[in-house]
Amino acid sequence: MRPEPGDLLRIGGRASVQFAGDRALTFRVVSVCLRPTYTGWVWLTGYVIDRRGQAVDRREVFVQLAGLRRVDTPAPARGRQPQKMPVGSRSSSARSTAMSADGGVGS
Repeated sequence: MRPEPGDLLRIGGRASVQFAGDRALTFRVVSVCLRPTYTGWVWLTGYVIDRRGQAVDRREVFVQLAGLRRVDTPAPARGRQPQKMPVGSRSSSARSTAMSADGGVGS
């Protein structure tokens, strides 16, 4: 298997001993180096993906092509939703602006 940018891979001990056991990682490929290297090995640049599908670290890895495994694309991570303010309340910046306009507290 030859990885391409955009591929989501599982990199474990079969790809390189440094990723054996609990050091295995899920990796989103950004680029594949075209430099000649040892037969069956390749340099990949990409992002380590956490269990929530978020990119957490940019890495370059040197791995064996035969040990790479494609994985299903995780569901897109949901970002934080902004909290809705109750009707009639003002943000702290709106309160401080109002206080400045009134001359502040105790004037």
